[in-house]
Amino acid sequence: MIKDNQKVFNRLHVLMDVMITVVSYALAYVIKIYIIGGRSPEVGVLPVRDYFMVLLFLVPGYVILYFLCDVYGPKRTVKRRHEFFAVFQANTLGIALYIVILYVVIQEINYSRWMMFIFYMLNIFLTCLSRVVLRSMLRTIRRKGYNLKHVLVVGYSRAAEQYIDRLLWNPQWGYKIAGILDDTVPGGTLYKGIKVLGRLDNLEVILPHSELDEVAIALALKDYDNLEHVVNVCEKSGVHTKFIPDYNSVIPTRPYTEDLMGLPVINIRYVPLSNNSNKVIKRAMDVVGSVCGIVVLSPVLLLLAALVKISSPGPVIFKQERVGLHSKPFYMYKFRSMEQQSEEEEKKAWTVRDDPRVTGIGKFMRRTSLDELPQLFNILKGDMSLVGPRPERPLFVERFREEIPRYMVKHQVRPGLTGWAQVNGFRGDTSIKKRIDCDIYYIENWTIGFDIKIIFLTFFTGFVNKNAY
Repeated sequence: MIKDNQKVFNRLHVLMDVMITVVSYALAYVIKIYIIGGRSPEVGVLPVRDYFMVLLFLVPGYVILYFLCDVYGPKRTVKRRHEFFAVFQANTLGIALYIVILYVVIQEINYSRWMMFIFYMLNIFLTCLSRVVLRSMLRTIRRKGYNLKHVLVVGYSRAAEQYIDRLLWNPQWGYKIAGILDDTVPGGTLYKGIKVLGRLDNLEVILPHSELDEVAIALALKDYDNLEHVVNVCEKSGVHTKFIPDYNSVIPTRPYTEDLMGLPVINIRYVPLSNNSNKVIKRAMDVVGSVCGIVVLSPVLLLLAALVKISSPGPVIFKQERVGLHSKPFYMYKFRSMEQQSEEEEKKAWTVRDDPRVTGIGKFMRRTSLDELPQLFNILKGDMSLVGPRPERPLFVERFREEIPRYMVKHQVRPGLTGWAQVNGFRGDTSIKKRIDCDIYYIENWTIGFDIKIIFLTFFTGFVNKNAY
């Protein structure tokens, strides 16, 4: 039911966003021509028709960008500011592409820059405002008791508690919990105000004489022998039934199901980058980003190379073996920031505070992450990505795979120059477990919009590393 509602709201959002984009564009035109310009549109450089023909490409383009930046993704557990940030990302990317196409590709220099800026600001404001209004209306309707779904929870388990928690935290979903049935928990027991009404056998009595809209089966693993009987009783009554598996202790991740010729198969982990089209999009972004980075930063790269060469004897580029996609080793490039040392000395451990092996320019480069810039060439080669989990040395991979649960999951995607863990402060000598939690969250929730967000955050939080020695 929640999934069906989400589809309806997504379609409503798309229609609403189309209307808002058109209205924002028209308002921007009126403001620029009539209010700021103080003249009729006929006096302008471009006729009205030329301005409004742009909408034929602008509107579908913005809808596509909203999808790519996950503006239409489920927002039930997402804070409002994250939804607003996704709208900001899509509009910023949209106006940037708009400028490039208009002024570089088409070379239409007479198009009003002020109008573009006004449209950009209006579209962000009105789109965010529409989300606020829609959420407020939905909450008001639910609060007044309209369109509520009455649900009975069958089984008292960790899954049942988590399900109840989410419904109580989100009253705007419109669910009212009638109670719980369970064979092992005494009747009258309360969980956050929700009462255990009786045993599983009471289901056959309750269903025919109640106004329940749904039954949520959340049996504990040990009670799965009763699952078939409970499902049969619910199906016989005609009530909508959903199953909430109690497998968090067995599969502590974000699984998804697929249909294998009629056989439901549960995949333990959802990895968006296992999809070929997503791989192509991300790789294209990596190639374009690395080429642009190398070209733009070439003076900085040459200057740092000269400073490294002057600072101490040895090569400018330091190559170190790291573990990458599918646990395959590769050589990662960095500007050498330490005195030249033997391979055995280099392998002994990572650097520590006031490490005497670090050169003067090396300390500066490590603090500012400038020593990582040669990895733009790793990205161009395909060993790495602009965004992803940071790669580790083979000896530490062998150690952490035994010590840290789910550590090897990070190798299901290409390692990155920056990542979700890094922009959250988990760099250098910080918690490996928290770093892996961030990496897994990124792997399971990847979108182009998420990558763009991490790149933006890297410029503000990711370069200066207080944990780098």
